[in-house]
Formats: sequence, C-alpha cells, structure tokens
Amino acid sequence: MNKKIDISEMMIKTERLLLRPWRYTDLQDFNEYASVDGVGQMAGWLPHKNMDESKAILKMFIEEKKTFAIEHDGKVIGSLGIEEYDEDKLSEFKEKYGREIGYVLSRDYWGKGLMPEAIKAVIKYLFDDVGLDFVICCHFTDNEQSKRVQEKCGFKHYKLIRSETRYDIVKDSWASVLSR
Repeated sequence: MNKKIDISEMMIKTERLLLRPWRYTDLQDFNEYASVDGVGQMAGWLPHKNMDESKAILKMFIEEKKTFAIEHDGKVIGSLGIEEYDEDKLSEFKEKYGREIGYVLSRDYWGKGLMPEAIKAVIKYLFDDVGLDFVICCHFTDNEQSKRVQEKCGFKHYKLIRSETRYDIVKDSWASVLSR
C-alpha cells in the first residue's frame, strides 16, 4: 500500500548533490532542462513548450511535497519524485508499504553517475526514515539508460506492464522492485 510522503522539510546531501524541495526561484533551471527535446520523453512527458508550462508544473511539485529538486554546484539539474504506485497493477504488495520513484536529469549531466547517486540516497531515506518495505521504479522497455540506472541501484525487473505516457501513447514498461 502507498504510504504518505512529505519531503517539504527534507534535505539529503550526497558527495556531489543536494536533494531538496523545489523553490519558485528554480524556475529558470527547471525550464532549461525540461524544454529540451529527448529529455522528458524518456520519462513519459513532452518537452515544456514555454516558461508558463514549467511554472505550472513547478507549482505542482511544490504543493504536492513529494518531488525533490536535484541540485549540483548550485544549479537544479533534475528531479526525483516519490509517486504513488498503481495498487491495482501490483496488488500483490497490498500488505506492505511502498512507493514508486520517477526521475529525470538534464541531458548535460547524463553518464556521470549522478542519478544513481541521487536514487541511492533517496532509497536510504525511504527505507530508514519513512519505513517503506519496497520501492518500485519503472522504465520503458526502449529506455536503456534508465534500465542501467536502476540496475546500478539494485532494482530487479519484476513485471512487464503497459504504461500510458502524458502524451497519450501506451508503451511497454518494466516495473522493477527493490525491497528493504
């Protein structure tokens, strides 16, 4: 079952990153990476068309209190959300506490090991502080980069599912699980 999450007061430091709640002052950095073609599609959403779209999504991140801004050298370069997982598709977990994570990283920072660093830190927080029993992470079957990130973090493919993108395309996805 999904457990309530509120990261509004949470900060996690790693060797190279600061994971923290979003701020309205992050708008420029957010739009900079979220408007790049090929970045959002990996996570199921289209590039932001303009600053107003980024501003609306940033407002949602702040209000929902479940998405970390990933900061590197004073610049926000990505996000890591702690989402509710689909309890209908994965009903076998109904007796345990869990959540699903999703992430995106600026193309300028791909291949530097930053996303596994961020995910491992958030997983530690979710298991040790929040008390989750499991974390789910999905990737489209054609997203080799995300598959590799999840493998580096210890996730194991669990179940092939159909996922609808935010631009109304249904794609095959691997739901991968990591247990405490």
